[in-house]
Amino acid sequence: MTTSSPVQKELGHNIAAVRRFNRLYTREVGVLPEGHLRSPFSLTEVRLLYELAQRRRPTAAELAKDLGLDAGYVSRLLAGFEKRGLLARERAETDGRQSLLSLTAEGRSTFGRLDTAAGDDVATLLARLTGEEQRQLVGAMGTIERLLSPAAPSEPYLLRPHRPGDMGWVVQRHGVLYAEEYGWDETFEALVAEITAQFIRGFDPRRERCWIAERDGENVGSVFLVRDSDRVAKLRLLLVEPRARGLGVGRRLIAECIRFARQAGYDRITLWTNDVLVAARHLYEQAGFQLVAAEPHHSFGRDLVAQTWELGLS
Repeated sequence: MTTSSPVQKELGHNIAAVRRFNRLYTREVGVLPEGHLRSPFSLTEVRLLYELAQRRRPTAAELAKDLGLDAGYVSRLLAGFEKRGLLARERAETDGRQSLLSLTAEGRSTFGRLDTAAGDDVATLLARLTGEEQRQLVGAMGTIERLLSPAAPSEPYLLRPHRPGDMGWVVQRHGVLYAEEYGWDETFEALVAEITAQFIRGFDPRRERCWIAERDGENVGSVFLVRDSDRVAKLRLLLVEPRARGLGVGRRLIAECIRFARQAGYDRITLWTNDVLVAARHLYEQAGFQLVAAEPHHSFGRDLVAQTWELGLS
C-alpha cells in the first residue's frame, strides 16, 4: 500500500482547491455559455475584439503572439470579423505582406455593446457584496495576478467607478489643492460642487462615467466623462493627488475617457481648462487633444486664460 507524503497531500489539496475555484469563476463570469455575454460571439472572439479596440492598428501576428493563440486560428476569426463588416485592413507601408487592423464604426459599436454588457454583469456580481467585501475580492484578485504573472507590469493603483462618498471627496480635494497650488478661492469649490451634483442627478451609465483612482485604499485621482450632446462628450474634473503624480494616473484616466467615449458612440471629446494648469495641458496634448480656443477671464479670484481643447474620435 502506497502512502502519500505530506507534500503530496498538500499538493493534491491545492490542485483540488484551484479546480474548485475555476469551476466557480467560470460559472460566475459566464464563460460556459457558447455565446459569451448573450452574444453570437465566443469568449475568444470577444477577447480578440477587445484587443482590437484597445490597440492602434495591430497586425494579426502580434495579436496571435500576445494572446498565445495559433496564427491560423486568429486569421480565421479575423476573416469572420471582416465578413461581418467589423474589421478593416490597411497594407503596412514598411512590409507589404502585413496588414494593419482596425475596427470599423460597426466594429466599435459592436464592441461597445459587449463591453457594456460585461460591465453590467460584473456590476450585478459585485452588487451582492458589501463595500468591504468588494475591496477584499479585488485585493485577492490582485494577489492572484501577481503570483501567476509576476513578470507582468502592474500599476501601483486601481481604477474603479464612483460610489457614495466620492463626490464629497472630489469637491473637497479640488477646493484644497487648487487653493494651495494656484491660489484659487472658494468659488472654484462651489463650481466643482455644482458639476458633481449635476452628474449624480442626471447620471446615464450608458454614456457617462466617473473613474476614481485608488492607491493603498485611498483616493488619489478622478476624472469624469459626461454627455454634452448626442455626438460630443465632455471631459471634466481631472485631478491627481500630489503623492500619486508620476505614476501615470493622469494619462490612464484620460485614456479611459477616450476609450469609453468611442464605445459610447461619441464623435468628439471637448474639455475646458486654464492656461496655468501646465501639467494637465501637457497630458491632453499627449493624448491627441488640440487647442481650439482661448479667452482671458477673471474667475476664482485670479486673472486667467480659459482654453478649450478638442479630440476627434473618428
